Amino acid sequence: MSSITFTRVARLALAATTLFAVSACSESATSPAPSGSPSASAVKFWEAGSSVAWNNTARGLIASRAVTVVGTQSRILTYLSVAQYNAIVAAEQAKDGGDHASPAAAAAGASLVVLKFFFPSDVTMLDGQLAAQRSAERWPGEQTRDFAAGEAIGRTIGAEVLAYAATDRVGLTAPPPNPGGAGNWTGSNPVRANYGARTFALTSGDQFRPPPPPIHGSAEFNAALADIRALSDGLTPAQLAIAQLWAPRGPAYMNGVAAEMIVAHHRTEREAARVLALANMASFDVLNACFDAKFAYWYIRPSQADPMIKLPVGLPNHPSYPSGHSCVTSAYATVLADAFPEEGDRLEAMVLEAGLARVYGGLHYRFDCLVGQQLGRDVAGQVLRTAPTGHNPIPLD
Repeated sequence: MSSITFTRVARLALAATTLFAVSACSESATSPAPSGSPSASAVKFWEAGSSVAWNNTARGLIASRAVTVVGTQSRILTYLSVAQYNAIVAAEQAKDGGDHASPAAAAAGASLVVLKFFFPSDVTMLDGQLAAQRSAERWPGEQTRDFAAGEAIGRTIGAEVLAYAATDRVGLTAPPPNPGGAGNWTGSNPVRANYGARTFALTSGDQFRPPPPPIHGSAEFNAALADIRALSDGLTPAQLAIAQLWAPRGPAYMNGVAAEMIVAHHRTEREAARVLALANMASFDVLNACFDAKFAYWYIRPSQADPMIKLPVGLPNHPSYPSGHSCVTSAYATVLADAFPEEGDRLEAMVLEAGLARVYGGLHYRFDCLVGQQLGRDVAGQVLRTAPTGHNPIPLD
């Protein structure tokens, strides 16, 4: 990757000044990072990997700053991990007087720039984390690497990624009008997630749009609604626990699953960053595709069709079809199963349980979840097919 002047870096950073205002509003839905996620201070950067450690930091900030918005979680983690991967690739290609730039430091420099932007009140903590990494005892493979050179590359790439993010159109596209018929969702100011945003791998948000859901009042619809009512009337403690367990789980939780698998399977720095980048990109794109379908059909929620259905967890403010939980969980799981085939059964169990959780919560029909799961697989498959290979960065164009 050719070098970028400091003037250009400053210009790129300036172009990103509108980004946080957009990402901090728009939707509301799922909640913090997974409980039990390792905090940044508990991670040995040189053993667990710089990208993993900084993703842990991001999830900690998402939790501590109560970033409960699904689309915003996905957006932060996606641009963070894309910056990390591109910085690592650039560091591996760079030579300065024969010295090799540190890929781990490149990931750190990129992470610092991106996370300072999204969390401006935590600048001091983030600077301290980078200083701790800089002074930490390195593992043998990093001892011959130039930390300063890697950090400089990472900071430059981080600014590039923020400039790219500033033009992604998240929150700027209004959905089509709600027809307002008997089978349509009722509400106002719906959550939009990444609807209408620029995608990483999809040609458009409707590339994999699912077919229409069952017609309201049809035998298929009535049977699906009766199924949710019966579950609601006889919800068991175990089913309630599953509904409550998954209610706050979204992109940050699945990002934590990815980090845990990367560490368990001893991936290299570049391999780790690539897994995180592709998994988060799949989450970003599927939230576009999922909400494209939601606003194409404006489908009524079960509890709106039958007010006797009880809601033991919060009802999201957007149409029913398909399930956002299922879309996101399946997209992450598909990328992770590609990277870690031996984890396939565990990941599929997560996808199925996440879907059942929304059914038990009275929030979705079963077909909402089945369709969301397939949409997640389709979008993640597109991400995997179009992902750069070898030592090529993720294109920002």
